[in-house]
Amino acid sequence: MHTKTIVLQGMRIAAAMALWVGAAEAALRTETVEYNDGPSVLEGHFAYDDASSERRPGILVVHEWKGLNDYAKYRAETLAGMGYAALAVDMYGKGIQAKDHEEAAQLSGIYRNDRQLMRKRILAALEELKRHPQVDAQRIAAIGYCFGGTTVLELARSAADVRGVASFHGGLSTPQTDDAKHIKGRVLVFHGQEDPFIKPEEVTAFEKEMKEAGVDYQLVRYPGAVHSFTVPSAGDDPSKGMAYNADADHKSWQSLMEFLSEILK
Repeated sequence: MHTKTIVLQGMRIAAAMALWVGAAEAALRTETVEYNDGPSVLEGHFAYDDASSERRPGILVVHEWKGLNDYAKYRAETLAGMGYAALAVDMYGKGIQAKDHEEAAQLSGIYRNDRQLMRKRILAALEELKRHPQVDAQRIAAIGYCFGGTTVLELARSAADVRGVASFHGGLSTPQTDDAKHIKGRVLVFHGQEDPFIKPEEVTAFEKEMKEAGVDYQLVRYPGAVHSFTVPSAGDDPSKGMAYNADADHKSWQSLMEFLSEILK
């Protein structure tokens, strides 16, 4: 009896050790992935936690106007740590990054002035995300920052099969407002109330577009926040039009978590 007790205790310890080792080995995995939009070669950043072998919801993360950078990758990895599979997408092409705001305006302007190209490019990223074995292709969402916010709204307007999109301090206007009727999922917009780049009339027009199309949408305004309010590198001087706002950042992220939980369950 005593021997049996010792054996059972040893088995329990061994099982606990196996679980501990498995947990220790489970980790955030990141991959640089190449994919294409026609002849254009794109290079994204894919992240997931390998603690589970089951397919999980996938999220596209679209960068700001300078191109795919560490900030978008950080957001993708944060989402991966929460149980999602996330692809920080590349809208401009492999190795293409703006060195300053002037160059960023030129690069982003190509897509702002050609919304069909913008949609085609983000749809290529959507297909790339869906093909990964870690991703449940029926549970997809997209988030974007600034230029990326504009992009995910265009993704929704393209009739893409996504559960929802969330825009952080993104442009809201589109030359094809009638396309809002094609939106299949929910829309969430986080907007800095004092953003000098997104005029009040643009916000009003967006809300009119959503209401007339019968879209399930929400627009959240943050008093005192300007453009780029979720980006720490934007600085702390709102008078420049772009500045980090910790309160708006934290509140909008919490709202995003609730949004994703609702639409991707």
